[in-house]
Amino acid sequence: MSAKPEHYEVIRKPVITEKATMASEHGAVVFQVDIAANKPQIKEAVEALFGVKVKAVNTVVTKGKVKRFRGRPGVRNDVKKAYVTLEEGNTIDVTTGL
Repeated sequence: MSAKPEHYEVIRKPVITEKATMASEHGAVVFQVDIAANKPQIKEAVEALFGVKVKAVNTVVTKGKVKRFRGRPGVRNDVKKAYVTLEEGNTIDVTTGL
């Protein structure tokens, strides 16, 4: 499967946090994805871009926090994260980039 331009729109960037690093020890990789993307689209994009076999995709929507900008309250955007579990023997090194 070759990478299409819309695959880059589905997957925004990898999430590198303490929790994501703990998930990677169990064969999962965490990506920030488009808020409208569904699980089959995410699976197809990861398989095409990284050349790996995906076992499962779990998603979570993190609601945007209310923060103050120049003294006025504002709201950060909602963010959708995808926990992508890979088949045995497949790995993605997110520290090197695409």
